[in-house]
Formats: sequence, structure tokens, C-alpha cells
Amino acid sequence: MVRVIGIDPGTKSFDFCGLDNDRIILDRSVPTRDIADEPGLIPEIIKETGADLVAGPSGFGIPLTGIQDIGEREMFLMSLIKKGDKKSILGMRRSIDRMRQDRLPVVFLPGVVHLPTVPYYRKLNKIDMGTADKLCCTALGIHDQSRRLGTSYSETSFILLEMGYGYTAAVAVEEGKVIDGIGGSTGNIGFLSMGGMDAELAYLLGGFNKELAFRGGVEAIAGAPEKLIGNENALNAYLEGAVKDVMSLTVSVEPEEILVSGRISRVGGIFEGIKERTGIASVRRLGGFRVSNVKEAAQGAALIANGIAGGGYKELIDVMRIKEAKGTSLDYILLPEIERLKEEYGI
Repeated sequence: MVRVIGIDPGTKSFDFCGLDNDRIILDRSVPTRDIADEPGLIPEIIKETGADLVAGPSGFGIPLTGIQDIGEREMFLMSLIKKGDKKSILGMRRSIDRMRQDRLPVVFLPGVVHLPTVPYYRKLNKIDMGTADKLCCTALGIHDQSRRLGTSYSETSFILLEMGYGYTAAVAVEEGKVIDGIGGSTGNIGFLSMGGMDAELAYLLGGFNKELAFRGGVEAIAGAPEKLIGNENALNAYLEGAVKDVMSLTVSVEPEEILVSGRISRVGGIFEGIKERTGIASVRRLGGFRVSNVKEAAQGAALIANGIAGGGYKELIDVMRIKEAKGTSLDYILLPEIERLKEEYGI
């Protein structure tokens, strides 16, 4: 019997999914602002659940790393927030410090760019090919398709479209392996985020802080998510951008189906709009466990934690080759300026 927790550090909420083998033992969502204000919340939830292993909030991801080995280098790589930037990770740093002091069994997970199953050439000049939470959604997708179709993990093939509150991202899976991805900061427009920035716009801005990564999305013209349907320009930009991300990945994979997840996909009319605009394969909602409060990423993180701990989902992480993740998200940038940044942070 393995008791695990998967954590999804979302823009709007932190979700905690606990599994005892296949039995749900934790189904809790906490506003992100509460985590920032109360760094002891995460450790308290872990202790109350009595987890053997926890997949912690990993941001952009690092190769599989235990909490005792998390230092300044790892904190930077997970957040990619430079010293002096006004966007603070103080709340998360305090939470991690508390978990380390309490010697809690927490591990941090890789992102898509760290996986050996993604070819080197697809990583060039890429940092965000899908953060750790997007990888967790993908793990849930592999499990979901395998279970539904009665196939092995290594026979799964799909494109995951994750429509989160902050970002929209897409991940390609072939033979149960992640082979490509488009992260929320490199793809098309999201709800909060503008997605990939025009290089000429970056030049005209002349430098900016991390907060800009959470601005410029369709929220700026639609307001609340439920108002997307009533705003033609916002709706078309959002849906068309998501479908473009999916279509871009068909260069890398011929998907069995398109799996859709994320908070914004549950807004009335959004999922139906994706189905109408996507003609390359069947479109289906990503299935998961019977939970009431937590999103797909937390469920996938719990699956990965179970597999790492040697539970019933060990084969899943073996097929995905998660334990073989290596390097950093800065290793594939063909600019000398990044080399100087890596030297500053001891990377």
C-alpha cells in the first residue's frame, strides 16, 4: 500500500490529490494566495494525510530531485525568476523550507524539456515546452487512454490540450512517450498570458519583469472566463490559438485523439468550440479519478508519485522515462547571454 500526494501549483489554486493505491484519500483545493500567506499550509496537509511520497510544486521543472537537495540553483530553475524581479517566490520558498525542516518525503518533477524522449533538435531555443504540471496532465492522459481503450501504456498516442487559467499548452505523446510540447509562454494566446511574444514587441518593450508573462491574454478584452463566449474577438483568438497549438504538434505525431483539460475548458461552450474547430481526430475530455475539487494536473502528479514510490503505476513512469530526465531548461538556448546567466546561478 502506497500513500501519495500530487500537488498542482496553479495560477488560481493549489490542488492536492491523495491516493492510497487507487483510492482517493485527499481531494482539496486551496487558493494560491492562501499558500503565499501561510507557508505552513502545505506541510500541514502532507502530515495530516500521512503520505509516503509527495510530488511537490515543481514549476518549470528539474530532473527528479528530493527536497533535501533543493538549493538556490534549483529554486531558480523551477521559478526562472531572476534576482531583483518584483514577482516574488517568497511564499513558495518558505513552504519548501518548512517541508525540508520537517523532513517530509517530497520530490520535485521534470518538465517536458528535460525528458530524453523529446529529440534534441526540438528543444533548440526552447525553455517552456510544458511545465511540470503539464507533464502531470500528460501522465493522466496516458493512464486514461490506456484504461479506456484497453491498451498498454506504450500503445497510447494523443495530443493533450491543457487550457489553464493562466496559460494554454499542448503536449504530443507517441507510444506512451512525450515527444514534443508547446508551453504556455511559447505557444498562442492564453486566458491570462499573451503566449509567445513577438520578438519585435520584446525589443520595443526594452526589458520587462516576470509579471508580464501573466498579462496580455484574452482576459484583457473579455474580463471573466464566463464572458469569453459573449466576446467574439476574445473567443476567436482563444479557440483559434489553442487549435493552432494542436495542429502544430501534428508535425510530430499522428494522434489517436485530442484530450482536453484545464479550468477554462470547463467554461460553457469552450470545449464544444474546440471540437468544432478540430478536424484531425476525435476530441475528448481528459478523464481521471472521481474527485470533486482537484484539477487534472494534481491527479497526474499523484500517479507519478505512486510510480516513483514503486506502487501500481511504476510502469507508467518507466514508459515515460521520467526517472531519466536530465539537464536544465536553459541548456538548449543558442545565445551567449544565457551562458552568462547560467554562470551567475551556478548552473
